Amino acid sequence: MAAIVGLEALRGKCEVTLYSDSEYLVKAMSRKWVQRWRAKGWKRNKREKALNPDLWERLLQLCEYHEVRFSWVKGHAGTPENVRCDELAIQAAQQPNLLADEGYAKEPQVKAS
Repeated sequence: MAAIVGLEALRGKCEVTLYSDSEYLVKAMSRKWVQRWRAKGWKRNKREKALNPDLWERLLQLCEYHEVRFSWVKGHAGTPENVRCDELAIQAAQQPNLLADEGYAKEPQVKAS
């Protein structure tokens, strides 16, 4: 979500290097996994659905508009920018006015037996 919000905040078309401590996000975008999931109807393989297709779709649309390079940084390694991002994420998550994740709410809840 942070990647989406960051890209949505840009005014006009930009060239961006997006740094993330999410190796999954960086690999999914850099290795074009997401484009394959989309082409397969949001399936990762024959049995697994891709999670959060609504968010991946938003991110793909933003990356089609902006020129975005993804770069991985190790999380919790003392990198000042990463530490600051963690602080901001924690503050934001504690706000009472969080938006509902519509895509998540639509997913069927599976109970463990």
